[in-house]
Amino acid sequence: MSTRSRVKKPLLIVITGPTASGKSALAVEVARRLDTEIISSDSRQIYHGIPIVTATPTTEEMGGVRHHLIDVLPLDAYYSASEFEQDALCISNGLFESRGVAVVCGGSMMYVDALCNGIDDIPTVPEGIRKSLMDEWKDRGDEWLLTRLQCLDPVHYERVDKKNMKRVFHAVEISVTANKPYSSLTTGMKKERDFDILKICLEGDRGKLFERINSRVMHMMDAGLEEEARTVYPMRRLNSLNTVGLKEMFAWFDGILTRDEAIARIQKNTRVYAKKQLTWYKRDSDMARLDFNEGIKNADKILDMIRTVIR
Repeated sequence: MSTRSRVKKPLLIVITGPTASGKSALAVEVARRLDTEIISSDSRQIYHGIPIVTATPTTEEMGGVRHHLIDVLPLDAYYSASEFEQDALCISNGLFESRGVAVVCGGSMMYVDALCNGIDDIPTVPEGIRKSLMDEWKDRGDEWLLTRLQCLDPVHYERVDKKNMKRVFHAVEISVTANKPYSSLTTGMKKERDFDILKICLEGDRGKLFERINSRVMHMMDAGLEEEARTVYPMRRLNSLNTVGLKEMFAWFDGILTRDEAIARIQKNTRVYAKKQLTWYKRDSDMARLDFNEGIKNADKILDMIRTVIR
C-alpha cells in the first residue's frame, strides 16, 4: 500500500552491501510491499549489453517492480557519481510525489554517498577535452597521467589512490576543464536533503559471503559470461568494461591466463572488492546492519524501522 499520506517527510530507503549479499531480492521485496519503485545505484548495471557480468536483475527477478537506471546507457557513454546524483534525485522526487517513498539498491559506494550526502559542484568536462586526454593517456601510459596530475594538483596527487587510474584521470580532466586544481573544488561538505534517509547495509559471516561470491561466478559462467565478454572484447578499452569479470576474461582471450585461471582470478578479485565495500560501509555510523543470511526476511525488519518516520 502507498505510504504517501502517512510519512512525515518523503523517505529514501537505501539497501546496500557487498556483492552477492542479496541486495536486489531484498530491495524488490521491500519495494513491492511499499508499492514503490527501485533506483539502481550500480555504476555498471546502468550500461547496456553486459547484464551477466554486472548481475543485472532479470525481468523475473524484478518481480514486477519497476527499476530505474538499469540498462539505459551505451557502453561508450561517460557517467559519473555527480550525474548519478542528479538523475537519482530527479527520479526519487517523482516517486516521492506519487508514492512518498523510494528504494535505492546497489553496491557502488560513491553513488550511494553522492545521493545521500551530495557531491561537490564539479564542472562538466567537454567531450573534446576528455577525448584528447584519453588519447594522450593511451599513447603515453599511466606514468604520464600521474605526472600530469602531480603538476596540475600536487595536493590531490599526494592523497589519491595511485593504483586507481580512473580516479587519477578524473582529477586530471576536472583540473584541466576548471583551470584550477581538482582539490580546490572538493569541499567535502554534506548537503542537506529534504527527505529522510534510512540506510541498510547487508553484512554477515565473511566465509559464507565468499562462498556465495565463488558460486555466483560459476553461475555467471554457466549463464554465458564467456560469450558476453567475447561480444564486447573489441571495445575492451572502454571505461565501462574496466570491471571485475571482464578484465579477467579479456586476459584469457589475450593468452595471459588460462580459462581456469581467469575464473579463479574473477573469484579472488570479487572477494577483494567485497572487502573494500565492507570497509567503506564500516565508516558510516548512520547505516543499520542486517545479516544477509536472513534474505528477504529482512524486509520485516526494514518495515519495522520505517515506523519511526510514519505518523
